[in-house]
Amino acid sequence: QVQLVESGGGLVQAGGSLRLSCAASGSISSIVVMGWYRQAPGKQRELVALISRSGSGSTRYAGSVKGRFTISRDNAKNTVYLQMNSLTPEDSAIYYCKAVGPREYWGQGTQVTVSS
Repeated sequence: QVQLVESGGGLVQAGGSLRLSCAASGSISSIVVMGWYRQAPGKQRELVALISRSGSGSTRYAGSVKGRFTISRDNAKNTVYLQMNSLTPEDSAIYYCKAVGPREYWGQGTQVTVSS
């Protein structure tokens, strides 16, 4: 089993920044990829960014956040971060951390609200 705990959400003005953290515990060695998804009211959950836990940590971003968001990892702390810059109201959503190994694991989510 893997447990994920997100933190760092909140309210920010448009153009501002936030950094989300996702701390993993449990059977960490089984995890291959970690990442962030988001879900806005009335919309489907969508991919934001992914990072591999091995090697150089290859990344993948949704087109809507590329150049504004950066995903990073600290394997020693079993933590993945999402640095979000130049936020817009369209980025408002619940952000979920996901870990993928033999099975998928989700965190409880953290709310990000961007005011105009």
